[in-house]
Amino acid sequence: MTRPIPPVRPEYERPLEPLAETKSEEVLPIYQRLWQYAWLRKSLILICLALLWEIAARLQGNELLLPSFTASMKALVEDISNGIIPSRAVTSLEVLIKGYAAGVVLAFVLTSLAVSTQVGRDILSTLTSMLNPLPPIALLPLALLWFGLGQASLVFVLIHSVLWPLALNMYTGFTGVPETLRMAGRNYGLRGLRYVLLILVPAALPSIIAGLKIGWAFAWRTLIAAELVFGASSGKGGLGWYIFQNRNELYTDRVFAGLIMVILFGLMVENVLFRQLEQRTVTKWGMTR
Repeated sequence: MTRPIPPVRPEYERPLEPLAETKSEEVLPIYQRLWQYAWLRKSLILICLALLWEIAARLQGNELLLPSFTASMKALVEDISNGIIPSRAVTSLEVLIKGYAAGVVLAFVLTSLAVSTQVGRDILSTLTSMLNPLPPIALLPLALLWFGLGQASLVFVLIHSVLWPLALNMYTGFTGVPETLRMAGRNYGLRGLRYVLLILVPAALPSIIAGLKIGWAFAWRTLIAAELVFGASSGKGGLGWYIFQNRNELYTDRVFAGLIMVILFGLMVENVLFRQLEQRTVTKWGMTR
């Protein structure tokens, strides 16, 4: 019995319908194109805040209580030109880098133990529950007793301010790594530190960067507050000591100049250092928008 031959369908061509006429791309007005730049929008916000400050100071009419924005900027420029603020800033940054780096290293070690062993998880959970709510500045009197007058006391409180929020963010990021990536790392024979560095750290990088930013903010404000209380050691003081000293001498314009410098450092680190780090890593890899 022969199989039936399937029918052969005739070939045909269907002409494509012409595309609808589209209008050429409309050019946006100049103000809309400029508004798309984030740096310009943020600059306008800062300008508005400066104008409000100037208006409030002129309405107040008391330079001792609230100096104007122009007077504070004049004092800032003067103390930058004569080298006072740069020397104070270098002293603060020297202490900050030491404490921040030590806090980051300790947080990485503690979190690596937590994701590797049950005892490490218990240690991290217990210590963060105990010490994370404790204000770092509250440890300054003990630090002065233990380490004396010097940078060691400031470094100690900075480590406390960085360690716990960064460790919590790192541990949250590590525990959120998909199981598929974990299994791939184990299949390649990765164990211990190599497993953490090659699998967990890249996958948890958004949480790690968020923890680094939080730790930086905590460390910076803790340092300024500690310098306000701690003062200067060996004849050297940072920006916090600069603010405290000018407050005692009733140079309110220089007090605001020191505060502006603290804010400028925060904006620079946030919008330059961490922004570049995010763009070169998590944004480039498509891990975040």
